[in-house]
Amino acid sequence: MIKSSPSAAEQQPPQNRITIGRVGAAQGIHGEMRIIPLTDFPERFKDMREVMVGDELLHIESCRYHKQFVLLKFQEYPVREQAMALTGRLLTVTREEAAPLAAGEFYTFDIIGLAVFDMEGNVLGTITEVLRTGANDVYLVRAEDGRELLIPALKSVVKEINLEQRRMFVDMPGELIDAH
Repeated sequence: MIKSSPSAAEQQPPQNRITIGRVGAAQGIHGEMRIIPLTDFPERFKDMREVMVGDELLHIESCRYHKQFVLLKFQEYPVREQAMALTGRLLTVTREEAAPLAAGEFYTFDIIGLAVFDMEGNVLGTITEVLRTGANDVYLVRAEDGRELLIPALKSVVKEINLEQRRMFVDMPGELIDAH
């Protein structure tokens, strides 16, 4: 199972930091900001006391949940007009602060960039994106010739993931699925 992280189109977090949200619009007149969670663990915000917002360490004064948003108020930005300057910034934590995963689970940001090999050791390409389909995730793999392949994230297909060596081995039954 893969846990969410920002898409490739999102701005990149600073090195060794993990994106958990993005600041949206202001909420009300008291400096609360709508946070768009970019994590599978939005409940993590209620226990946080501080977070990096862009390149600034901010202290969380209050946290509550409203619809699909997390509403945060930061001590350093007590009024709406000041807090609005945060809109669009990413909220990041260190890798050590990442929510723990069960065995066999990986973060999307760890999967993207892995070299993909078939069981004979042939290079199929590099994972450029993880698509969420509902039933199971699908890895978008770009081959050196520019072709894109879709590989289902199923135990019957993905035989090994080695993050240290940045490799994935797959056993594709039949033909690989062309994305284009």
